[in-house]
Amino acid sequence: TDKDLQAAAESSGTTVTFVIIDEWVVTVASVGDSRCILESADGSLYHLSADHRFDSNRDEVERVTAWGSKVGQLNVVGGPEVGPLRCWPGGLCLSRSIGDMDVGECIIPVPHVKQVKLSNAGGRIIIASDGVWDDLTFEMALECSRGYPSDIAANRIVNEATLPRGLRDDTTCIVVDILPPEKLAPSPPTKWQGKTVLNNMFRVDLKNNMFRRKNSDASFKIDREYAEPDVVEEIFEDGSAMLSRRYILLTNILGLFSLGVPARSSIQF
Repeated sequence: TDKDLQAAAESSGTTVTFVIIDEWVVTVASVGDSRCILESADGSLYHLSADHRFDSNRDEVERVTAWGSKVGQLNVVGGPEVGPLRCWPGGLCLSRSIGDMDVGECIIPVPHVKQVKLSNAGGRIIIASDGVWDDLTFEMALECSRGYPSDIAANRIVNEATLPRGLRDDTTCIVVDILPPEKLAPSPPTKWQGKTVLNNMFRVDLKNNMFRRKNSDASFKIDREYAEPDVVEEIFEDGSAMLSRRYILLTNILGLFSLGVPARSSIQF
């Protein structure tokens, strides 16, 4: 956390994309420019994180400049401004990070949070650091990895990202497949079998299975008796930089539940 890095006297920070998967509900908290995307079973693309680079987030530029900091490119003496937009003093190109202690109070560790619920058709999640997204669009990452098991898919994405420039800096990728029970291939028994995280209705498969478009393979067809429409439902999203605002919102929601009033009828996210 931000406080941990302060206690360790570290001045250089990091980005974070934190993903929690609870059955069909996916919650993502993101700080910085590592990104998380979801492909649903019908091939639709959903952004589950925010990009806190100044170049791509005008709202964050306005927030930081309102604090009194300057946002601009690197000014080379006697030459033109070069490179991405940065915050001065400090020169960081991100508006949010964890542990950057030498860039002023305007650079904050408050995450953008988004929560969605998948249908029981499942989906594929790709989490990758900025070195991957510098050279691949979201669509390119999905296309080069589609039809492969999750571990191979992650390797293919990284390899595809390093082809243009040959650089492997900040090229980390994790692929997670959320699959219905009928799409799971049986694994050979091992001494760790008793510790496998598995219940009767759900499993997150990291290695042995692959995610494909819903209708691309007969073996991936869903029993219509149990199938839900392949819809990804947005439950919650908040990118506010003010934690106090989120606390007030949460208090209002809890108050509505205590009164027995459906929160969704009164509050729109």
